Amino acid sequence: MAHIDDEQTQKANLDYIRKAMDAPMLEKDHELALATRWKEDRDEKALHELINSYTRLVIAMASKFKNYGLPIGDLIQEGNIGLMQASEKFDPTRDIRFSTYASWWIRSSIQDYVLRNWSIVRTGTTAAQKSLFFNMRRLRAKIENRDEKATLNQKNRKEIAEELGVSLKDVEMMESRIFGNDQSLNATLKDEEGADEWQSFLADERPNPEDVVVGMRDMETRSNWLKSALGELSEREQKIIHDRHLVYDTLTLEELGNQLGVSKERVRQLESRAMEKLKTSLGKHVTDSRDILVDV
Repeated sequence: MAHIDDEQTQKANLDYIRKAMDAPMLEKDHELALATRWKEDRDEKALHELINSYTRLVIAMASKFKNYGLPIGDLIQEGNIGLMQASEKFDPTRDIRFSTYASWWIRSSIQDYVLRNWSIVRTGTTAAQKSLFFNMRRLRAKIENRDEKATLNQKNRKEIAEELGVSLKDVEMMESRIFGNDQSLNATLKDEEGADEWQSFLADERPNPEDVVVGMRDMETRSNWLKSALGELSEREQKIIHDRHLVYDTLTLEELGNQLGVSKERVRQLESRAMEKLKTSLGKHVTDSRDILVDV
């Protein structure tokens, strides 16, 4: 369904469009001079004249996307962003009109806006997915006119996939998104007062508050057990356990040996002895060592 602006917004949009259409067209040489002044001298007056003259291009491009149900004013503003980006990237030394170069940036900016806002479901960001989104209606209409069928069949979908260089799965997914409607989870199953909402049948797989509190207390208890067990180790053993097991960037046996002035084999022996001490200390609190582990 197309978006319909209120009367005040419609009037503001029309005034903006009329003003843009009244701006004079630029001759090639004058356009080049303006682009050069902006590029080399950062002349904002030249930039404003260049932008104002090609706002009509933005409006023409935005009108091609008005059937996606988005406000025309928003489409125009997104196109203006693309126009500004084009003015910043344009190279006056190349033999190309600014309008030709800017058209790509304007179209790209508007398409990105449509993809972001057309549906609450993210539609796709790759070049192939964008091509599929903006060509799906045209290709489906072409096939339906040719075959005189109301809906696509699997053969037709494969044809679209091959033409656009995407997978059949992508075509099926895009078809369901484009030709289906976003539905609220607050919608009721039946059109009557007091009917259950769709969200009432969604299972919440998160832990309940009681499990969360118990888990936090268990984590705190395990942390205290480990702190107590580490306190029973010597300073050197604590360093080895810390640097080998309790930090993200752990050290090798050789690196620790160099720091402690012993061989890596000696570090391995000290580590093994320290781990046995920890196991014995923690074993005082539980009968099964697996109870110390945290479920993830």
